[in-house]
Amino acid sequence: MSDDEDMIYDDDEYYDDDDGDDNNDDEDPSVEIENQYYNSKGLIEDSVPEAIESYERVIELENGEKGEWGFKALKKITKLNFQIQKYEKMISIYKQFLSYTKSAVTSNTSEKGINSILDLVSASNTNIDLDLVQQIYDLTLKTLLEAKNERVWFRTNLKLCKLLFEKEEYSRLAKILRELQKSCQNEDGSDDQKKGSQLVDIYALEIQMYTATKNNKKLKELYKKALDIKSAIPHPRIMGIIRECGGKMHMAEKEWEKAHSDFFEAFKNYDEAGNPRRIQCLKYLVLANMLMLSSINPFDSTEAKPYKNDPDILAMTNLVSAYERNDIYAFEKILRDNRKTIMEDPFIRMYIEDLLKNIRTQVLLKLLEPYTRIRIPFISKELNIPSNEVEALLVSLILDNKIRGAIDQVNQQLELDTAKSAGYWKYRSIHKWASQLGSVTNTVAGKLSA
Repeated sequence: MSDDEDMIYDDDEYYDDDDGDDNNDDEDPSVEIENQYYNSKGLIEDSVPEAIESYERVIELENGEKGEWGFKALKKITKLNFQIQKYEKMISIYKQFLSYTKSAVTSNTSEKGINSILDLVSASNTNIDLDLVQQIYDLTLKTLLEAKNERVWFRTNLKLCKLLFEKEEYSRLAKILRELQKSCQNEDGSDDQKKGSQLVDIYALEIQMYTATKNNKKLKELYKKALDIKSAIPHPRIMGIIRECGGKMHMAEKEWEKAHSDFFEAFKNYDEAGNPRRIQCLKYLVLANMLMLSSINPFDSTEAKPYKNDPDILAMTNLVSAYERNDIYAFEKILRDNRKTIMEDPFIRMYIEDLLKNIRTQVLLKLLEPYTRIRIPFISKELNIPSNEVEALLVSLILDNKIRGAIDQVNQQLELDTAKSAGYWKYRSIHKWASQLGSVTNTVAGKLSA
């Protein structure tokens, strides 16, 4: 049975066919309707069209009196028509179903019924036209507005926003987010802090959108606004999303320590919510930890320690170990051997070059210690990179004053100053500054005594 078919069954109570009596002419009409409903359910596996016809008989038996069984039957017919891709028929039946939500059932039952259909449509793996999905949502939202059911209207809009985000329909998403923001504003246009929980939900979606579109300016504004809301206790999953996006924002600006802090908070929130996203976020935490050149192992924390030997995390654990040893060969081998776990994540892949530069720099500085002159091909072999990349790395280190020397491109070698220690140059500069200060002092003192 397909996933869609599973969803067709999952929202009805258990029923035992042996519980019912044979139909009698004087039987209560409601019992006849109930029996017709369950008889229809039994036809689904054999023939969907026959099952639909049988469910339609439930509506006929109601004789215009909208009730619970008619509501359930229309829900089934809507789903079955969607399953066999009779989309026009599905829309027509769904309109009829929505009319039942106004009076035939409780608001709670109504909300569950609507959500079950929207979930089916949203989660469909078929190449369904997004305009059709939008039409189904629009019909739903119109009905909810007419019923003045603001809470379900808001949550249905959020559901649509999540779908549009997954489909990367950012222009449609932005339009709906603006409508949701208006619903959470005071008359003067300021945010209604009494609706803090709704605002955090909106900000989380908007932050995700700006993260995906790499709009860091807008992202910064919203990130701060989301964290400044004190009138709500948001779900930890929502805070996980906000903190994760904040971490990515800081990573783009190479603010490794701030990114590390945000990824740690995101990981803790996802962990509290039992969200599987915690594993991915823990990888990002490890990434930031290495980039900030921290001497503290990220798996030493109480929260992260239980995941140290998780199969999806083990590669990152080994990467940290190789990084701490400055073992460039082991580091690169781990990257090659764990391509799926590490390199297939586009976010991690974006910063691998920064990691490699860090570890190559540490290895290179250690390599240069005993030399005043060293050949570039030798460095190339030690670092396992081409000579042109060695030259680029050396130029970067010279410009950053991490080494003192000059590159002899003709002889393909680096010539280091005798006093090549960065510490030496630092103290020599201080000595020079102190000597100049002493000279100025003597001059001033001479003038005063004249």
